[in-house]
Amino acid sequence: MEAFEPLSETLTIGAAMSIGIECQKHGHVDQAEDIYRAILEQVPDHADAMHYLGVLSHQKGRHAEALALIEQSLALAPTQADWYSNLGIVLKARTKVDDAVAAFSRAIALDPAHVNAHNNLGVLLRAQGRIAEAEAAYRRAIELDPEHQDVHHNLGILLYGQRRMPEAVASFCKVITLDPNHAQALRLLCMAHCVLGEFDKAVAICERWVREQPGDPLARHTLAACSGRDVPSRASDAYIETVFDSFAASFDAKLTLLMYRAPQLVATLLAESGIDRSRTHEVLDIGCGTGLCGPLLRDYAARLVGVDLSMKMLDQARERGAYDELVKGELTAYLRSCREAFDVIVSADTLVYFGALEDVITAAAGALRPGGYLVFTVEELVGAGDGADYCLRPHGRYNHSRAYIERLLTDAGLRTVIANAELRLEAGAPVDGLVVRAEKCAAADAATLPGHAGADRQLPRDAGADLLPTDVGADRQLPRDVGADLLPTDVGADLQVGPSMRPTDVGADLSASASLRRDLAEARFAREGGQVGPSRVGDQHV
Repeated sequence: MEAFEPLSETLTIGAAMSIGIECQKHGHVDQAEDIYRAILEQVPDHADAMHYLGVLSHQKGRHAEALALIEQSLALAPTQADWYSNLGIVLKARTKVDDAVAAFSRAIALDPAHVNAHNNLGVLLRAQGRIAEAEAAYRRAIELDPEHQDVHHNLGILLYGQRRMPEAVASFCKVITLDPNHAQALRLLCMAHCVLGEFDKAVAICERWVREQPGDPLARHTLAACSGRDVPSRASDAYIETVFDSFAASFDAKLTLLMYRAPQLVATLLAESGIDRSRTHEVLDIGCGTGLCGPLLRDYAARLVGVDLSMKMLDQARERGAYDELVKGELTAYLRSCREAFDVIVSADTLVYFGALEDVITAAAGALRPGGYLVFTVEELVGAGDGADYCLRPHGRYNHSRAYIERLLTDAGLRTVIANAELRLEAGAPVDGLVVRAEKCAAADAATLPGHAGADRQLPRDAGADLLPTDVGADRQLPRDVGADLLPTDVGADLQVGPSMRPTDVGADLSASASLRRDLAEARFAREGGQVGPSRVGDQHV
């Protein structure tokens, strides 16, 4: 941390707010929090300190506290457009979609030129299926700021989902013009070209991308997916971490994850096995991500473990509170370390990042106890004339043939039930998937395993709807997203810190702080005995 020359004079409230905001902007959140709390101890209704403490609480993942503080600050200062925009961001993190829409709309009513509010409103409207309104919000934001790359990116995602590929290409090209190294826009541009059948253009973009950024795992994986050359047997660990660390931070992606059917489909097939919900089982969720399966598995588990490569995804899963243990690691290696340790192993939308499944299936079979269940989803490979077991698609995920899945599971000594299901929509079309339940048989039974079961079964579109707990969206009927894996921009990245402070709270007291060169560690003054001056509003000092 940079060292500053300490001040000898007592700080005014306004100067302290100025320091707190600078601390917060530069990531010194603990020092900022101490400053805001010290101010509120002296002036409990200080709206600015209350608001930015709420913003800080959101940044620290304390969303309920953040919401309460920001709402209180707006009750004291109800005309702050930025503050309503911040409220919308926190409401989105709480999945209070309708309330977030209202907050962004209020921000726009107070400041019709608030670009970030228009952008965030567009993302929420798209998530609600209000596509025309979302597009209008994006286009209004672009009118206000034609160089705002996040808006062009989000508009491109919307257009991609509507299969308006030439327009989507134009949007992603604009993003790349503004930021030539924008990895997600490059990836999406390549995907759009592939949908248009323009594979040569997609490959040319990927090859240039790899030349310019040879160490970027996203570039190399996208090149393999678009060209079919040097296809890896599975996505690299670096690719998974890069993609899903970005994914975890994206609120729009969180909304679309709520619309994934994979967690509910997995829970449905597990429930149909007849396994009791006695909380006596050892349960493992491999590739647990943000933990959407956790609440659906909790009633089975004496101990529920989640494993994922992305630390940011694990941080989201931790907030759900459903898991007893969360492990950062590669799932095959973890399975190999757990010999006959689990009664249930589930994997929702994870094995789509594996091509060859031999190692992971063998490791999972070894980690199951006799009579235990492995339940997972894959995207189905259909119409492959060459009899391929799996194929890497331009979107970067693998498809697997039913015959391949059946063969691997039977060879591993697992009795299998397979059902067809629509996992989600992508670019307006259903994604065909397989939902698989495999039971580990006793050694004496393995030789008599049938080839497969349930081959002609189709799980209904509402399968698992009755299993949804309230914290994963059961009480909201949002449409399934049309581009759920497209990794849109993090719409919570534009929290407003500082610019909307009211001059009466700050300006008159800043003369003494023009040369503030204070060690930021001294910002803990309130908790550690710092002096407090007069408490008269308008002339406060700390």
